[in-house]
Amino acid sequence: MTLPLMPKATAVWLIENTGLSFEQISDFCGLHPLEVQAIADGESAIGMIGMNPVTSGQVTQSEIERCEADVNARLVMTVPMDAASILGKKKGKYTPVAKRGDRPDAIAWILKYHPEIPEIRICKLLGTTKNMVNSVKTRTHWNASNIKPKSPVLLGLCTQSEMDMLIKEFPPRQAH
Repeated sequence: MTLPLMPKATAVWLIENTGLSFEQISDFCGLHPLEVQAIADGESAIGMIGMNPVTSGQVTQSEIERCEADVNARLVMTVPMDAASILGKKKGKYTPVAKRGDRPDAIAWILKYHPEIPEIRICKLLGTTKNMVNSVKTRTHWNASNIKPKSPVLLGLCTQSEMDMLIKEFPPRQAH
C-alpha cells in the first residue's frame, strides 16, 4: 500500500481533526500504533504542523467519515489524478538517446517491406511521430541521403514479438 505524503504530519492532522482510532491512523500512515499514541500524547512530533490529507487529495472527507463510523474500517487512499489518468492516455514509448538516430532507418525498413502497416502503428511501435514517418516516406527528412533501411528488431527499437504481432495484424496485400 502506498503511504501518504509526509506520514507523521498527516497523522498529526488526523489525530487533531478526526475521530479515527489510533489503529486506523497508524494503518493509513504506515506508523506503529504506539507512535501514533505518542503523537497524540504530545511525546512525539512536538510542534509539527499537521498536513490535511483531504486538501492534498490523498483521501476524501466521506472516506474519513465512513471510517469514523466503523472502527474496523480502514482508510483507502484516493488514486492520484493526472492528465493521463483522466484522459486514459498511455505514456509514449521511450527510446534511448543513442538509438534515436536509428529510427529513420527502422521507419524506412518498415515502409519498404511492410507498406500495409499504417503510419500511426509505426509511430506506436517505434515511439516516433507521424511527421517523422512522413518525412522518411517522402524523402524530405534532413538526413534522407544517409537513410538505409534496417530492421527495427536488429536496431533494438522493438522486439521480434512486437514486430510479428504488427505484421500479423496487418498482413501483406496479395497481388492479383
